[in-house]
Amino acid sequence: MKNILVLGGAGYIGSHTVKKLLIKGYNPIVIDNLILGHKAAVLAKEFYQIDIGNKIELNSIFKKHKIDAVIHFAAFAAVGESVKNPQKYYQNNLINTINVLDCMLENNVKNIVFSSTCATYGNPQYSPLDEQHPQNPINPYGWTKFMIEKVMENYDKAYGLKSICLRYFNAAGADKDGQLMEKHNPETHLIPIVLETALGKREFINVFGNDYNTPDGTCIRDYIHVEDLADAHILAIEKLFAENKSYRLNLGTGIGTSVNEIIQSAQRVTGKEIPVLYTDRREGDPPQLIASNTLAQEILYWFPKYTSIDDIINSAYKVMLNPPF
Repeated sequence: MKNILVLGGAGYIGSHTVKKLLIKGYNPIVIDNLILGHKAAVLAKEFYQIDIGNKIELNSIFKKHKIDAVIHFAAFAAVGESVKNPQKYYQNNLINTINVLDCMLENNVKNIVFSSTCATYGNPQYSPLDEQHPQNPINPYGWTKFMIEKVMENYDKAYGLKSICLRYFNAAGADKDGQLMEKHNPETHLIPIVLETALGKREFINVFGNDYNTPDGTCIRDYIHVEDLADAHILAIEKLFAENKSYRLNLGTGIGTSVNEIIQSAQRVTGKEIPVLYTDRREGDPPQLIASNTLAQEILYWFPKYTSIDDIINSAYKVMLNPPF
């Protein structure tokens, strides 16, 4: 049984991936500082509440367990906050990740799957975005992920540390079994905020800008179900074990959905009216981000199962009605 060290494994995507690892017969060892994660979301037996910036504690875990590979989710990921407080993002996302890579080298662990982002592309020059699109981030969050990708390229060339960087588009949905959910404090993701509004937990939904150059004036994003993302991480780990080769891959459905369309879908799913307040644009938001996932299909044989936005929102809504934690 292979030991997979999962950094940020108590978070949204991390916890779903840990569940998939267990199903596939791996032994996930979870590290999370629980600033954003939830202990109740950790299904693995081995859990350590530490910060990846603490090299002494991190090294001790590498030495205690024979780690075969690392999956790295541990990051701050709020675009707006990164603009207001870039220091927090460069310290945690960039510097602490270099700390992880150095621990891997010291302990002869040469495989990592890294949670990257479509935010490394910046404003699209064409759509859908493929992996050859120029990377020119427009916010500090995107820059931290871009820089880590470059560091990993250098570490690959110099030290043979192999990485698969998965550039997510917008993670959404929840565990079909109802064991796990999306839960942030404060909540920053659109779909749970819309559903909280439908449930009466919020008075209205703020929509940041309705004057973009899109069909209905609101931002368009590619929403990918969290279970599809988790599947991709398992496939990426297996690809590293099989080929010992680095890749950079998009993870998205290739389908764009506007903010207004999300709200309309949530109204269909919940049967409730959702009040909307249109406000000014938010700094750092591109008008449209849609993935080309052709390379992930070719390299990982990964094909998203959830492509209907109603199905994605319904999976989140069911768990919110009966939250597991």
